[in-house]
Amino acid sequence: MAQTFVEKLMSKKAGKEVYSGAIVSIEPDYVMSHDNAAAISNTFKKIGVGKVKYPERVVIILDHEVPAPKESSATNHKEIRQFVQEQGIEHFYDINKGICHQVFVEEGFAMPGKLIVGSDSHTTTYGALGAMSAGIGRSEVAAIWATGELWFQVPETLKIIINGEMPRYISPKDIVLTIIGQIRADGADYKSVEFTGETVLFMDIAERMVLTNMAAEMGAKNGYVPPDHVTFDYIRGRAKAEFDPLYSDEDATFFQVLEFDISKISPAVAKPHTVDNYCPIEEVAGTKIDQALIGTCTNGRISDLEAAAKILQGKKVKARTLVIPASWEIYREALKKGYIETFIDAGTLVLNPGCGPCLGAHLGVMAPGEVTFSTANRNFKGRMGCREADIYLGSPLSVAASAITGEITHPGRFL
Repeated sequence: MAQTFVEKLMSKKAGKEVYSGAIVSIEPDYVMSHDNAAAISNTFKKIGVGKVKYPERVVIILDHEVPAPKESSATNHKEIRQFVQEQGIEHFYDINKGICHQVFVEEGFAMPGKLIVGSDSHTTTYGALGAMSAGIGRSEVAAIWATGELWFQVPETLKIIINGEMPRYISPKDIVLTIIGQIRADGADYKSVEFTGETVLFMDIAERMVLTNMAAEMGAKNGYVPPDHVTFDYIRGRAKAEFDPLYSDEDATFFQVLEFDISKISPAVAKPHTVDNYCPIEEVAGTKIDQALIGTCTNGRISDLEAAAKILQGKKVKARTLVIPASWEIYREALKKGYIETFIDAGTLVLNPGCGPCLGAHLGVMAPGEVTFSTANRNFKGRMGCREADIYLGSPLSVAASAITGEITHPGRFL
């Protein structure tokens, strides 16, 4: 019987043929955590097994509060470093690597046909390289550390077909915000979302990662792009292990198939305080902003910085503007290409790679009544550290254009 990608992968892991709705207990290939690994280690110790069963499958990346902004954060990091040493965990990345989702991909852990879990909802990102990757809770991670396995319900698959040529002022962020606006934040609850279509075929890995990262914001269990030559070219020389690409059968049963023509869409904006509060940018153009944020695990890759730099070249920002490359590898490349100098000349603050402003931890916390236009993935009330502030979401092009004018602005004005 024909199977979807996720049914094939879970069948392979379970050692038997399974379909959506089945419950299986299987071993993930990798389990990722970040600053919350300290809390996970405390839960793990309560289980009483002593040693992590498969330390070679554990990946820990410090990124949420780097460098530590307060004593409690520093203590948290210290506990993680001690745990890593005690357990012999090889795949540990301290505060000088970058945001976990970018580092995980750069270091070659995201591979086609792998089952990956992580204690962060945007673990869905790794599906851009043909993996099944899902966010899970801290206690579940502790259980995997102890036993090496976890139970899953095999999800149904929502197939999203994206066609059409992207206008020069449109990016994958605009596409996925438009889709979420239509299907809503619960439109893919516990579904495996498969992104296909001619538009996706022409996207690079960085662009595909935007789609799978934002799959979490439509409720998806995981996002997935079928691996192709783009995938294989990227992971050549990076892959940490052998891998086996898996694909949905043409006659597989999908929960739903949705098609989108993006050739004529407008730059998209998610208004406060939900990601599915979509509107075309024209509807909110002129809204005053106090702060602009370009970066994060959603839009902090080199192509995002390049897009923002093209708009900011030779200009000055009116809104205070934060730029955060997603990793030090990207930061270094942006330096070589002159983007960092462009950002500094424009009057922006270029920050070290990390998650700080996105979750309101540090480096850009908002004040009551302020408005931020951000390339991040969430705009919930209080997300950036203040419940009386507003967050709008958009693409790097839109946010860069708006930083110059001090109000939400169509990027076409500067292209």
